[in-house]
Amino acid sequence: MSKDQAPAKSYKAGNKKKEDEDPGKLIKPPDQVELTEAELKDEITRTLTAKNPHAPENLAHYKFNDGAYKVTTVVNHMTVHFILEGCLEHQDVDECESQTPTEELPEDASGEEGEESDEEGSGDGGEEEEAGEDDIPDSVASKANTEEPKCTNQFNFIERASQTINNPLEDRGCQTLPPPRCTYYATAYQWDIYDVYMAELQKQDMMKDGDKSKKMILLETPSDDITQVSKSAKLLERMVNQNTYNEVAQDFKYFEDAADEFREQEGTVLPLWKFTYDKAKMMCVTALCWCDGRTTKASISFHCLLMAVLCHGSSNELLFSDAIKLALDYTAPDGPEGIQNLTAASGTSFDFHKQFEDIYIVGTEEGKIHKCSKNYSNQYLKTFDAHNMPVDTVKWNPYHPKVFLSCSSDWTAKIWDMDYSTPMFTFELNASVGDVGWAPYSSTVFAAVTTDGLVHVFDLAINKYQAICQQPVVNKKKTKLTHIEFNPSNPVILVGDDRGSVISLKLSPNLRKKPKGKKGRDLVEGPEAEVAKMEKLLSLLRDLEQSPK
Repeated sequence: MSKDQAPAKSYKAGNKKKEDEDPGKLIKPPDQVELTEAELKDEITRTLTAKNPHAPENLAHYKFNDGAYKVTTVVNHMTVHFILEGCLEHQDVDECESQTPTEELPEDASGEEGEESDEEGSGDGGEEEEAGEDDIPDSVASKANTEEPKCTNQFNFIERASQTINNPLEDRGCQTLPPPRCTYYATAYQWDIYDVYMAELQKQDMMKDGDKSKKMILLETPSDDITQVSKSAKLLERMVNQNTYNEVAQDFKYFEDAADEFREQEGTVLPLWKFTYDKAKMMCVTALCWCDGRTTKASISFHCLLMAVLCHGSSNELLFSDAIKLALDYTAPDGPEGIQNLTAASGTSFDFHKQFEDIYIVGTEEGKIHKCSKNYSNQYLKTFDAHNMPVDTVKWNPYHPKVFLSCSSDWTAKIWDMDYSTPMFTFELNASVGDVGWAPYSSTVFAAVTTDGLVHVFDLAINKYQAICQQPVVNKKKTKLTHIEFNPSNPVILVGDDRGSVISLKLSPNLRKKPKGKKGRDLVEGPEAEVAKMEKLLSLLRDLEQSPK
């Protein structure tokens, strides 16, 4: 041992003697505050929170999704007061033991230290002996007694802790129902096996006979190469037509006449397709009709004969029954040599009521219109002196139950109320009117075609005196228009002529414009609104007419 360690050894020995004299005495530091008994008993509670009072509250971050700075509500309240990074390791760790250097003292140094200890021992004399083995710093007893005493806490301290309760785990299980089972047993006898065997043989024989009959049919009717590729040829033809008429198809779907914005209340019709049939060239188109449920297919008739009869279908044939026999209102005088003239009238057109199936109207060559019923086959319900020449078409309004439309070769088209004998509206078109038709989307819109090749479109809600569209679609010197028909869903009309051609036309936006609602009120739509719109126009004219006859 070196000489520098001697004072420390004597200090420890003296301190140990003082502890042995009064072991229960409290050791107080010299700078400890003196407190009274009341102050010692007083409890001081301090609550620690995770919120930092110095943390900022108006942080803003840039949001790339919104492209702007926005205030964030997430603030980091953690504060670091002290950080010290060191290289110390605990002495009990294996890595620390392996890294601790162990130095072995040489023999010469140990010998010298032994001699010095002997000299010191001889010089001190009895003092060393009194200290005994406890004073030796290398002994176990000296190490145990040199531990510093622990200072007890002079204040009342209460430690509080809390722990959250973990939610209990739940187990869920399900079980499917087992499939139903049944016990089946049977006894097979020899005749049962024989019957099943014979039935199987008959089945195989029938299959062989069927294959032979099919082969015979194939031999009798040899296959044709054209019939095998007929479906593919039709698909190819349709593809070619779609590519050829692609511009027309695009116009049908998307084209809207932008010039309508500057025409105020007038409109136009755009020609789309022209349909012809080789076997029907130079034949007059007498009727047009869209197929039910298919707004892209229409049926066309040529040179059909109109009869005042009713037809109804059965399973295999069409049966007819006489509805009414048309007769003249006057009796013709006898001709020369006592020949009696015919008094039967000729019907030219008729139409059934849209709501009452037993009511229909008939137009005649004499220019009269008869209102009839299937329940009365011997008399008319009412007769209208409509035109001066044959009535070409009569049509009931699709919305108003009392209004119908008629046209004639006397250059006029008229709108009637069945309760009045005089027309509500009369339009002169300066040529023979071949056909008229109501629009399916409005109770006040109708169209007419004349023999001079013009298409006339009227909207009574916009103009009660003139057509809002008057446009030629064929050469008036060579071709005459005979029929017209509105598409039930698309803004398209079909027009037929006397040369066997049918032209499809698209209506511009002004011709299918819906009325605007009043300010602060929603626009009312539907059949009731269309009836009210037509009734409003008729009420202005009924006051000028006589009472119903």
